[in-house]
Amino acid sequence: MTATSRLMSWFSGVGKGASEVLPVRLGGQSLSRTLATPPARVAGSDQALIWITVALLIWGLVMVYSASIAMPDNPKFSRYAHTHFLMRHMLSLAVAFVAAVLVFQVPMATWEKVAPWLFVASLLLLVLVLVPFIGKGVNGARRWISLGIMNFQPSELAKFAVLLYAADYMVRKMDVKEHFFRAVLPMATAIAVVGVLLLAEPDMGAFMVISVIAMGILFLGGVNARMFLLIASVVVVAFGLMVMLSEWRRERIFAYLDPWSDKYSMGKGYQLSHSLIAFGRGEVFGVGLGGSIEKLNWLPEAHTDFLMAVIGEEFGLLGVVVVIGLFVWMTRRIMHIGRQAIALDRLFAGLVAQGVGIWIGFQTFINVGVNLGALPTKGLTLPLMSYGGSAILMNLISLAVVLRIDYENRVLMRGGRV
Repeated sequence: MTATSRLMSWFSGVGKGASEVLPVRLGGQSLSRTLATPPARVAGSDQALIWITVALLIWGLVMVYSASIAMPDNPKFSRYAHTHFLMRHMLSLAVAFVAAVLVFQVPMATWEKVAPWLFVASLLLLVLVLVPFIGKGVNGARRWISLGIMNFQPSELAKFAVLLYAADYMVRKMDVKEHFFRAVLPMATAIAVVGVLLLAEPDMGAFMVISVIAMGILFLGGVNARMFLLIASVVVVAFGLMVMLSEWRRERIFAYLDPWSDKYSMGKGYQLSHSLIAFGRGEVFGVGLGGSIEKLNWLPEAHTDFLMAVIGEEFGLLGVVVVIGLFVWMTRRIMHIGRQAIALDRLFAGLVAQGVGIWIGFQTFINVGVNLGALPTKGLTLPLMSYGGSAILMNLISLAVVLRIDYENRVLMRGGRV
């Protein structure tokens, strides 16, 4: 089978069907194959990805309001109106939408040039958040910088910056198979520096996501399976040591293993036990929108980390399956866009898109697993849905970059230039 036939058979397996124009450069030459549908259909952006994003954002907005409407009844939030978190979430969505529209205008070639500098900027912000009177602490964690209209979380920017930096690094270090340690060690050192700063906040959840993003891009960038397993083993051992050497992290693991015990039910197992109660009340079809009992100041952080528990209570198993299905569909579309970019000899763009897919897919997996009691409690929000301005902002920016990659793919497939 020739290189041309292999390429076309690959596209037929991941594309939408035999309806696209696929000019691909092979050996400095241009190969075009026009099928039945006119080229105009290739123009634009991935409509499925856009509508899935809109659906999750709208559903998240409704659920944030539902989960937070009773919070002013708690003396801690008595000065807030019942619509306080709804209005702030709407403001975050508006800011994120404007930022996403602006980011979509930026070519991928520009992102490739600024990737190292954005990584350095994220490191500076991670240092700045630890400075007294600059970083804002909540519940014993110093993770935010106040910007007036919203609090910004540098760890969310760090996820995006590491993603771009890792993709750019792998493009520049394509000799990873021949000189593995010399090529990978600098990136590993950079990730370790980010990890030290995140653990100082502390924010182990963000460090886990960043580590998985970097490892995923490393694997997709050309590291063979044996070396990847070696890296994965080192990372697992490192996180295991972090848990073993920290008393309060060990207590979280013990609480996860037995949240109903007298020792943990009113302490570190409190969130998990009430999350499980919420899912139990929801059963298959839920108690109806607004009917949750657990959100009435029983389940802490119901509008952020444990929003899925409220969804499970109000929409039941059916609602949970729909949300998971939407995220799976979204991740699949993002990964397809990345594979398409790589097939068009755009390695950096392809690795960035697939890195975004890994980011959203893994963070969703962790959040849902924590809510269902399948994983120990971690401070990670549900992408696009949970309350949190920084997370929403960076989620939409990353998706805007993916849509830009898809747009440039389509321009190339029509024979144009980017």
